[in-house]
Amino acid sequence: MSSHPAAQELDLRDRQRGRSHVTDTPVLEAFYNRLEGHNAGAFWKRANAIEPWEPASRYTATLWKYAEMRRLCLEAIELVRPEEAGRRVVTLLNDSAAGRENTAVVGWLFSGLQAMKPGEITPAHRHTASAHRFIMEGGGAYTVVDGHPITLGKNDYVLTPNGCWHDHGVAADGQVSIWQDGLDIPLMNSLEANFYAVHDAPMQTPAFPPNDLPLSYGGLMRPAGVAAWSKPYSPTMVYRWEQVRDALWNFAKVSPGSPYDGHIMRYSNPLTGGWALQTMGAHMQLLGPGLHTHAHRHTGNVVYNVAQGHGYSIIGGRRFDWQEHDIFCVPAWTWHEHVNLDSGSEAFLFSFNDFPVMEALGVMIEEAYDDNGVHQTIAV
Repeated sequence: MSSHPAAQELDLRDRQRGRSHVTDTPVLEAFYNRLEGHNAGAFWKRANAIEPWEPASRYTATLWKYAEMRRLCLEAIELVRPEEAGRRVVTLLNDSAAGRENTAVVGWLFSGLQAMKPGEITPAHRHTASAHRFIMEGGGAYTVVDGHPITLGKNDYVLTPNGCWHDHGVAADGQVSIWQDGLDIPLMNSLEANFYAVHDAPMQTPAFPPNDLPLSYGGLMRPAGVAAWSKPYSPTMVYRWEQVRDALWNFAKVSPGSPYDGHIMRYSNPLTGGWALQTMGAHMQLLGPGLHTHAHRHTGNVVYNVAQGHGYSIIGGRRFDWQEHDIFCVPAWTWHEHVNLDSGSEAFLFSFNDFPVMEALGVMIEEAYDDNGVHQTIAV
């Protein structure tokens, strides 16, 4: 008996020249079986599935409430020691078979929440996967990246580029700290290009003054007397919340913003204007009081973290209500729009994505939603 996949219900658009619509016969079935015996197959049996008319994500929009995830993170730090876990992270798994299979938050992106007590460290290591972190609460948190020590505060965004030695910790006089990790682990594993190494000491010995990179490159001017930066990622390394918030406030004074995202700015490499990392991008966006954005969709996946405010997003026709530090995702090519429910104050959404990969491959495509007055109908 043939083991090829059962035929799917034929899309009427496929009944045309250039698409597969072969009618199977007993002779063809026998031919398919002979092909299988040679580790081969008939392309026309799979063509329409593997070359769809448009993307169909295997992932679903998923929401993680911070109040619930925070309790689990605090429970984890009482149950597991960081030096035994390597990284004591509560993984965010997309509510789909693909999310569980690929340990993915959405698409080829990984995310999790890491909590640390004062005086704890995450042992130094490095990996092929790029990483970045968004600090959600606490005090006294820090990271050391290739010998550069960086202090971290609430709503700061920090880079851990691929191949860099890095360790994290919280000062002994600090507070329990929680941050969101984002990595491209699923992508690196799909490419079969992931390596991992452990440092020969639990912690790196800082080789530079504290915050030397953000203090050198965090402004609008390029420092003199410093060796030219030639690495393929941003030298800023950390983007402080106050600077990011002020930049958006100033931008909002002179621009109407985007109908789809309000006022939105990317975390960029100040030397190039491009993305801060090679495989993952990140944004902060400001939704003005009472703003309801227009719906749109695009290739590429996005993970959101509510930096401030409360509201809801409509993703694929479903409503997801959010408040500070709730996390939600938008799968590729899925209609979405955002609503700030506060009529007197802005909402801020941090997000990270795989847009740099989409752009590098030439497949970054966006489409506006033109039906129903530019807003989706919420499914009951």
